[in-house]
Amino acid sequence: MADYLHLDPNPVSTDSLCDASALTLLDLQHKREVSALDILDAHLARIDAVNPHVNALVTLNDTDALRQRAREIDGLWMRGEWQGPLHGLPVSQKDLTLTRGVRTTFGSKAFEHHVPAQDALIVRRCHAAGALMIGKSNTPEFGAGSHTFNDVFGVTRNPWDLSRSAGGSSGGAAASVACGMNPLACGSDMGGSLRNPAAWNGVVGLRPSPGRVPRAPDTNGWGTLGVDGPMARNVADTALLLSAIAGPSGEIATELGDPGALFARPLQRDFRGVRVAISTGLAGLPVDPEIQRTVQAQARVFEALGCEVVFADPDLADAEDVFRMERAWMIGTLVQQLGDDARAQLKPEIEDECRLHRSLSAADIGQMFVRKTALFQRMRSFMNDHAFYVLPATQMLPFDASLRWPTSFMGQTYTSYIDWMRICWYLSSTEAPVLAVPCGFSVSGLPIGLQIAGRYRDDWGVLQLGHAYEQAAAHSVPRAPVIDAHC
Repeated sequence: MADYLHLDPNPVSTDSLCDASALTLLDLQHKREVSALDILDAHLARIDAVNPHVNALVTLNDTDALRQRAREIDGLWMRGEWQGPLHGLPVSQKDLTLTRGVRTTFGSKAFEHHVPAQDALIVRRCHAAGALMIGKSNTPEFGAGSHTFNDVFGVTRNPWDLSRSAGGSSGGAAASVACGMNPLACGSDMGGSLRNPAAWNGVVGLRPSPGRVPRAPDTNGWGTLGVDGPMARNVADTALLLSAIAGPSGEIATELGDPGALFARPLQRDFRGVRVAISTGLAGLPVDPEIQRTVQAQARVFEALGCEVVFADPDLADAEDVFRMERAWMIGTLVQQLGDDARAQLKPEIEDECRLHRSLSAADIGQMFVRKTALFQRMRSFMNDHAFYVLPATQMLPFDASLRWPTSFMGQTYTSYIDWMRICWYLSSTEAPVLAVPCGFSVSGLPIGLQIAGRYRDDWGVLQLGHAYEQAAAHSVPRAPVIDAHC
């Protein structure tokens, strides 16, 4: 404990600090019951004990520099200077995100020793909010795929069953949060990369509306398919992190103008009479029956909140082609900027995306955006009748971590690395904000999650309903087994 805390007759245990919510950690610091240094040391100890088994955090920040920064934060608070909404909280950044002076590999051998000279905006904002950037979380190469493995660091394992995938591409972020190695994590989502791993690790992940969290620097500032967003172990902590990283910056043309502080308000809301559409799976997509039953059972929770619950789905025709083409356009545009040596080292899944990119004409891209506009309008029409749309966050339970991706499921054969996770990326192309929250466990003890999609740019409403659901459902999410096995 820090010097000014030594007189505390009931010191907070190191272990409990790692399992506490971010808001609880802020409250303890505000009351001067623990220090930022206490919190940091507790989380570093948890990382030492657990991370070798899950491989979630792949590059740690310099511990001496972290401790020095924690001492500075504590000293400032002793003088009454609170550092912001993330005061003294350890936060991880995804290994796709530029971090000045800290290795950023993008999960690629071509960038194995890359050390950026600048911070991304999201990193700068976390620092300005008082956070401690504890390290980088693992990701598949260039974020391509929802199973976190790469040739630089290897595979991230699921803390509920180390033989299973942690999902992706923010798989390292989700696993680290689930393991109590950091209470908050920044991630990103193109086709489900914040939602799929959140569901598989029993945590919360928000895909914000495009522009809610500006992505800077970004060489393709007009793209809206990929977004940055927050992860935590509950909805209130997720909203807390969003409040620090959201808001206009003047650096990106597509950013939204609402200040991030809007997401720091109390989440409580009366949902009586609010119309909620629930689905156990989109037509034509196989969904594990155990997941279907678990999600369907949540209708009672929403009804207990006073919601008017109906079982319905929007018309997501064209979502398949629109997403695949827009994804290939974005990934291909990125890869085009790499040198020949770097491109030669990329995994075959990325080359598949580039092959599709090369096949697209200007007319194809133009027509894709026309079809995406029609998809947006159909989703808007559906959401005019339903304030929220609830459905499974994944189609299957976590698969064997030794696989690159599943090639078949429930009688369907998959030829692409993203075929098995359509239930996430069909929603990505609608521009809707989508929250993934835990909703139970399988018989085998693996987490199951649901998605809550909201109306256009209604990120706040999505967080409010997620918080209300979380409180009403009162799901007990125990510590991941890997923690008890090694702590």
